Amino acid sequence: MRQNPSFTLASEEGVKDLVRAHPWATIVSMTDASGLVASHYPVLLDEDADGIVLLTHVGKPDDLVHELGRHEVLVIVQGPHGYISPGWYDQNPAVPTWNFVTAHLHGTPEVLDADENLRVLEALVDHFEDAMPEPRRMRGTTENSEYADRIAAGTVGLRIPITRFVAKNKMSQNRPDATVDRIIAELEGDGPYASPALAAEMRRTHEVLRAARR
Repeated sequence: MRQNPSFTLASEEGVKDLVRAHPWATIVSMTDASGLVASHYPVLLDEDADGIVLLTHVGKPDDLVHELGRHEVLVIVQGPHGYISPGWYDQNPAVPTWNFVTAHLHGTPEVLDADENLRVLEALVDHFEDAMPEPRRMRGTTENSEYADRIAAGTVGLRIPITRFVAKNKMSQNRPDATVDRIIAELEGDGPYASPALAAEMRRTHEVLRAARR
């Protein structure tokens, strides 16, 4: 991903926040057997680790297709994004653009043993079920636990220490405050390109920028 100083997301904590908020990731491998391979899985942060470390799993035979553990992988995490019309700017000539926040994370996966894989699977289930009114735990009942053990045999757990990343938060930082406010208002409206999530992300970004200028 080509970097632009105006939109660089250089903060490790900022990238972690992106992963926490948007844990559905694309895993890309350059393999010897098949060339480029991509799959999509949920990821968690290892909150106890130094740096950025991802925990996830893949279903068999994706571990073999990706040749996991043999090569570096690219993990792509993406937050809110959307079309920005030049009609939301001013009367000057302009072209449309696309606002987005995304991170490209590089690291070589460590394949986990069966017990570690179960712990990762249980952590993933707990993470997403915690938001439910009546969470269904992987070990909630004897039947659930036995079923989970059988299903887990078809998965492979991964720990991916991130050795480098490129991240971008493009939220119209190159536009005047009045234009930014108009864009946010359009995104919060009911038009064809409305996106409350993108509006909220823009608002957070520009609140930080405006506070830094005071």
